[in-house]
Amino acid sequence: MSAVFLALFLIRGPHAGYAQSSDIREEILIGAGGAPSIGEKTAKVTMFEFSDYQCPLCSQYFNWTMKQVMDEYVKTGKVKYVFRDFPLESIHPLALKAAEAAHCGGEQGKYWEMHDRFLRNQMSIGIDVLPLHAQTLALDVSKFRQCLDSGKYTAQIRESVADGKKAGVRGTPSFFLGLTNSNEPKVRALIYVDGAQPYAVFKEAIDKLLSFTWP
Repeated sequence: MSAVFLALFLIRGPHAGYAQSSDIREEILIGAGGAPSIGEKTAKVTMFEFSDYQCPLCSQYFNWTMKQVMDEYVKTGKVKYVFRDFPLESIHPLALKAAEAAHCGGEQGKYWEMHDRFLRNQMSIGIDVLPLHAQTLALDVSKFRQCLDSGKYTAQIRESVADGKKAGVRGTPSFFLGLTNSNEPKVRALIYVDGAQPYAVFKEAIDKLLSFTWP
């Protein structure tokens, strides 16, 4: 994506129209990094969420806003949604292991079910109760425990944190949106949304990207 295109895009829409949302004027490229995603690969817009399972605002976004984004844009094929781990270990000591548990659940086809359970009830993500979530989801608990105890996803999660920091993430949840390019492994972020904003903020940002037509 050229600098000329980026300039043309930014001129199109009023920056002042966003509450806690802003156009990105520097080059920020973000990839999936092996992260789980929902939606069509060919969706016009890709949306990245950097999140922490112990973060109250992340839970607030999940419980109040995410379903609307999914129903309106992801399930209709307009947006591909990518979840990137960003556990804030210094203040959320349970977040890293919860992120690992979600990936271990993913090995048995239940990543998003784990994701939803953790963000719906953050009081129940202590390491001792994580196997109970696996049991409730009818997973092979022994395999789940082996995966969790091995720490096999720790490096991947910390790499996701490093990617987030490189993109400028300082807190959670943080969102980056850009136009999908099937020929490129990474997406150039064009809009940033800071925190658990109301659905209207995400709708305005997504609609702005969906309305773009290539010159």
